[in-house]
Amino acid sequence: MPYHLVTFLLAVAVVLFATPLVKTLGLKSGAVDMPGERKMHTQPMVRIGGVSIFVANLIALLIIWQAGGFVDATGRPLNSVLEYEIWGTTFGGLGFFLIGLADDIFSLPALTRLVMQSMVAAGAWAVGVRIDFLQIPLLGNVDLGWLSLPITLLWLVGMTNAINWMDGLDGLAAGVSGIAAVALLVTGIYMQQPAAALVAAALAGACLGFLRYNFKPAQIFMGDGGAYFLGFTLAAIGAIGVSKRVTTVAVILPFVILAVPILDMTTVILNRLHRGQSPFVADKGHLHHRLLKVGLSQRLTVITIYALTLWVGSFALALAGVPASGVYIGLATCLLGYVLLQAWQHCQQRPPTAP
Repeated sequence: MPYHLVTFLLAVAVVLFATPLVKTLGLKSGAVDMPGERKMHTQPMVRIGGVSIFVANLIALLIIWQAGGFVDATGRPLNSVLEYEIWGTTFGGLGFFLIGLADDIFSLPALTRLVMQSMVAAGAWAVGVRIDFLQIPLLGNVDLGWLSLPITLLWLVGMTNAINWMDGLDGLAAGVSGIAAVALLVTGIYMQQPAAALVAAALAGACLGFLRYNFKPAQIFMGDGGAYFLGFTLAAIGAIGVSKRVTTVAVILPFVILAVPILDMTTVILNRLHRGQSPFVADKGHLHHRLLKVGLSQRLTVITIYALTLWVGSFALALAGVPASGVYIGLATCLLGYVLLQAWQHCQQRPPTAP
């Protein structure tokens, strides 16, 4: 059985086992998220589910590492640089998880969170989780030099917060992250990026397994800790994976795969700035809020965003040259069309909610 599949299945098994234990721990310790004006839940919910996601990711990678599964497509052991990238991603994710967990418990100021995130991201950059070049029209691939650090920090910190901002409905962030991780896994394997593929396999398993307890009606929330870990790890996979290939397609693949959270965050920030507000002031301008306002149910809103993420992911497979990607695009387009039809019919039967 391929190591990537074993890694995926291990992460699923661990998160399914660990999440009920984490829920019990959260109830005993009082780590719960209370209902509020911007919250969709109506009763206290344990908010440290990110613990089980991180533990599943870490244990899966450790088992595969001990079993000698850190190998490339030819079966040769990964060199030290690639191993550094795997563990840099994993422990950088731990740093982001701890920042989010501290925010869950102590409600850290936005600037404090941003500074701490930047420090952890700089540490990840130092061990190889970095963007070394960009594709610029007319100039081709341009080596970033010293600009690698600020651009990498912008990517890692930006994607972390993009996923955190999507964590507004049951199962939304976990599902979107799981779908994106599967797309990164497939493209990583096909483009011979074994380090990125292994981390993506562990993350995909942890996310999709967590949905067993997080999809509506949720039994547990991942909290900021879990969302930060997912966002950072997805961004890091893009940095150590397909974007390392010196081709135009490879450089843009992570942006295509993560297009939904990127566009959501960008739109929200621009709208807030247009209104003269701080980009860090929370509001109800996210994509899931807008879909709810037009009359979609929470479950249908989440499924619609899943379908959008899967659709853009299918185009990423085509850009990477994955065989039969045209079939995947066709299936994803049919699924998206069906979901949008269901959403339209639902809106016709149900009046929009008040803004």
